[in-house]
Amino acid sequence: MLLYIHGFNSSPKSDKAVQTAEYIQRHYPDLIFHQPQLPTSPNDAMSLLCGITEQAKQSGQPLRFLGSSLGGYFASFLAEKYGGKAVLVNPAVKPFELFEEFIGAQYNPYTDEHYQVLGQHKNDVAQFNTPVIRHPDRFMVLLQSGDEVLDYRQALHKYHCCEMRLEAGGDHSFVGYDKHLNQICQFLELGK
Repeated sequence: MLLYIHGFNSSPKSDKAVQTAEYIQRHYPDLIFHQPQLPTSPNDAMSLLCGITEQAKQSGQPLRFLGSSLGGYFASFLAEKYGGKAVLVNPAVKPFELFEEFIGAQYNPYTDEHYQVLGQHKNDVAQFNTPVIRHPDRFMVLLQSGDEVLDYRQALHKYHCCEMRLEAGGDHSFVGYDKHLNQICQFLELGK
């Protein structure tokens, strides 16, 4: 099982998500691949992700996670809690520290949804923090120093003991992501 987890205010319709889905369909057509649209509530989002993960675990499927931005933060929590491997793309490290600027009305251009980010969401997100990565061998982290949304140095520090790819420049979307899909899939051992 591979669970792709999109970032804040994103969707399975984002460029990375679409590229991932097409690559998996082309190269691993028999793989059980989940790419849900996350609810806007952090607790509801994690409930959905845990449900998918627990179902896969109960049926004996290997657990694999691929998360971008806030999705990388969620993927860290899931891989540490349930086991399995995770690839994180420009992951959020302390998203709860950034929530103040997003409180209020939001619009998701992918889903055409208007919604509210509440003050409580900051605390909800914080409960999924993994301050220490206890199983660094389970993680590969892809970073670009030109990320204009998140300070890549936070991820560099947190995941220093994990397999790491740091590229100069780029941006939060991770420029050239599609060129990394082969090594992502190899790290996740999708062929096994």
